[in-house]
Parts: sequence; structure tokens; C-alpha cells
Amino acid sequence: MATINSSSLKDIFALRLYSRVARLGSFSAAARECGLSQPQVSRIVADLEADLGRRLLTRTTRAVVPTEGGSEFLARIEPILAALDEAEYSIREGGELRGVVRLSMPTSVGVREVIPRLASFTAKHPRLRMHFLLEDRRQDLVRDAVDVAIRLGRQSDSSATARLMTTVPRVIAASPVYLERYGVPETPGDLSAHRIVGGPASAVPSAWTFERDGEKLSVDLQPHFSTNENSGAVAAATAGIGITSTTLWACRRELTDGSLIRLFPEWKTVDIPVYAYFPMGRATRAAGRAVIEYLAADFRREDSQN
Repeated sequence: MATINSSSLKDIFALRLYSRVARLGSFSAAARECGLSQPQVSRIVADLEADLGRRLLTRTTRAVVPTEGGSEFLARIEPILAALDEAEYSIREGGELRGVVRLSMPTSVGVREVIPRLASFTAKHPRLRMHFLLEDRRQDLVRDAVDVAIRLGRQSDSSATARLMTTVPRVIAASPVYLERYGVPETPGDLSAHRIVGGPASAVPSAWTFERDGEKLSVDLQPHFSTNENSGAVAAATAGIGITSTTLWACRRELTDGSLIRLFPEWKTVDIPVYAYFPMGRATRAAGRAVIEYLAADFRREDSQN
């Protein structure tokens, strides 16, 4: 593996830029993040390759992919860049964060619980740009250049470093319109005679598991209506299509305004853990870790008040 000469060692920006191009798989996407033009980014990375005497990226019409040497170089420089970020953050007046941080999370989590909590954080770090990837599907966090992902439930197949942030109560809910039309189930066992709305939060084994006074009950249910996003499941339940199992975060507003009614409050359901995933592990940039620290502290404050 070639080494960097003294002049390129000073050009930390070029290393950061290469890291973003390699992670995003696109010169254009990296250019947008950094406020540069695509030709500028391409030239800076080409100059870095020339200094190293080694091609770092394979360029095609469809994608930009690190070469074998480029992947090794990326793995070596990212912990260094993360350490530099941490050092700059530690001495910068007021601890101001800069640059771009990419966060991934389910749509309902981002829209209802995370974004509304960030006003004071963004005010403290006006030069930090935050990019949210909101969707319920599982993503390739490395391929999508995600700095931090927030997920409900532990992803057993994830190689990313995980941190438990909080837990969220599970809610079984239906609309007043549905309950008036089809009746109110008295016990969880009655759910088999009702119409079920399925979503990501109701697809896990613990979604329809209940406990009361030492009695445990699991109900095997097939949805009559299903969607790939929790917000869609809540919308369907609110519309009177059926009963759904989801998180309190996903339907807090509807429970408050009465458009959904919580069922079986005397039965305990399994709380849902909320994890932060760091695809780059210890090489995660300071901004990614700082966002999670801020959110985790806010969740703790809210839990202590309940």
C-alpha cells in the first residue's frame, strides 16, 4: 500500500472528501454535501490518487466503488478522521459541531419523536447540516453512508455498534368507529374474531404477547390489511379498518385526541427497545455521537417525568 507524502498529509479536506465519495458512491452526492461542484470533487480526489500513486475508486456510469486498495485506505483513514473530528469538537468554543451528519430511522420515529426534539440542538450547532433518511425498510447503512441509524428492536444481523437509548411501550389500539361497528374485544383472546391491521411494529413475535397477574398469552393473528410503514398502519387503524399493534410513539397524538383508543390497558405488553446503530463503530464522527447523546438525555428526562 502506498503512503501519503507530506503535502497530502496536510490536506485533511481531501481525505474527508474521499471518505464521503467512497461511502456515498457518488461524486455528485459528496459535492452536494460539501457545497462544491462535481468537477471540483472529482479533481480533488484525482489529485489525492496521484499523490498516492494508486487508484482509489473505480468509476462507472452507474456507480463509484472503492478499489481493493481504496477500501483498505478508507478503513485506515476513517478512524483518524473521526479522531480529528473529536479533537476539533473538544477545543472548539462552545463545542460547536460542523459538517454534515446523516441519520436514518423509521418515518414515524423521525417525524413524531426525533425531529421535534432537535430545535435546541440545531440552534446550538448552526453550522452542522443534518440529513435524515426516513423509511421503515432495512437499509445497508454502510452503502447509504449513514453515520447513525435509530431502530426499534435489536437487529441481530447488524455488524454495527449498537447502543440502547430507551424503551417504548407497545400499544394495541383501534378507532371509536371500528369499535362501535365491530364491538370492543374484552380480552386479547378475542382479537382472533377481529380485523387486524399489520405494519412493521406488529410483525415481530412479541407484537401480540400479553401478561397479567402471572398469566401469559400470545395470540397468533393474520392481518386483514397490512403496510410496510408504521405510519400507514396507524392511519388505517384511525380510519376504522381494524386493530393494530404499534408503538406509543407512533400513535401518541391519536390517543390524545381520541381518534384511537387503547385496548387492554390492564394487560402488560412487551416494551420495544430503541437502539442507535453506529455503522462505523469507533470511527463514527463526533456529530453522530453528539446527536445520540442529546436524544438519549432527552428520552431519560421524559421517562423520569412519567
